[in-house]
Amino acid sequence: MELLLPGAGLVFWTLIAFILVFIILGKFAWKPILASLKEREASIADSLATAQKVRAEMAELKSENEILLGQAREERARMMKEAKDTSDKMISDAKDKAKREFDRIVAEAQSAINQQKNAALIDVKNQMGKLVIEVSEKVLRRELSQKQQQEEYIKDLAEAVKLN
Repeated sequence: MELLLPGAGLVFWTLIAFILVFIILGKFAWKPILASLKEREASIADSLATAQKVRAEMAELKSENEILLGQAREERARMMKEAKDTSDKMISDAKDKAKREFDRIVAEAQSAINQQKNAALIDVKNQMGKLVIEVSEKVLRRELSQKQQQEEYIKDLAEAVKLN
C-alpha cells in the first residue's frame, strides 16, 4: 500500500512546486491571457454592435428600395398610359385623315362620273339628233307615193341605224 500513498515529503515539495508555478503563471501568463480574452470579448461585442447596425441599415435600405420600386411602378404605369393615349390619338388622327382623303377621292370620282355621264348624254343626244336628221333627210329625199312604202322604208332605216 505504500506504493499507492505518496510520502509527506513528496506532497510537500509538489505543493511548493505547484504554488511556485501558480505564482509565476499568475504574474507573467494570466495577465496577457486575461487581456487577450478581454480584447476578444470587446471585439465580439463590437462585431455584434456592427452587425446590429448593419441589420438596421439593411432594413432601412429595404424600405427605401420598396418605396423606390413603388415609385418606379407608378412612373411606368403613367408612362404606359401616356404612350397608349398618344398611340390612340395618332390612330384617331390617321383614321380622320384617311376618312377625309376617302371622302375627297369619292367626291372627285363622283364629279368625274357626273362629267362623263353628262358628256355621254350630250354625245348620245348629238348622235340621236344626227340620226333623226339623216333619217328625215332620206325620207324627204325619197318621195314615195304610198304610205305603206314610207313606213317600210323608215323601219329599214331604223334597223340599219340600230346595227351601227
